[in-house]
Amino acid sequence: MKNVVLRCQVLCLLAVSVFYAQSMVAQESPSAAKGCSDATLRGSFGYTSTGTLLESYVPPPFAGPFGETGRQTFDGKGNTNATATVSSNGNISTVGINGTYTVNSDCTGSMTLNIPDFDTTVHANFVIDDNGTELRAISTDSGVIETRVYKKQCR
Repeated sequence: MKNVVLRCQVLCLLAVSVFYAQSMVAQESPSAAKGCSDATLRGSFGYTSTGTLLESYVPPPFAGPFGETGRQTFDGKGNTNATATVSSNGNISTVGINGTYTVNSDCTGSMTLNIPDFDTTVHANFVIDDNGTELRAISTDSGVIETRVYKKQCR
């Protein structure tokens, strides 16, 4: 049950991230002019995600609307971890997340997030915006409609 909820949450987050990434790729930011790398993503970001988890991805108790809020930290070297509270069709869970990411020179990238509590892995594409202080991502996994918006936390 935890695995299904976590999987749903991660997928929703990824879907949101990808949606925003696609909309932001058309607008070149100052970060894009300088180029980006894994080091561009460094520090902690607060995030929210929304979306829908389809029954093809999770069983009916968890299929449906999805929302998540959390804090994700990027080390500037391609590693990330997070803690989040997830609502999957009204089922609430708190989860730990770890994973990896890659940033391209055009400030787009991808991440793979592992959610051990739900024994699942989620994939997302993203775009970095506002000189590395914002991130938008979308899930790339089948059965997940999720987008995420990240904002860098104050130091």
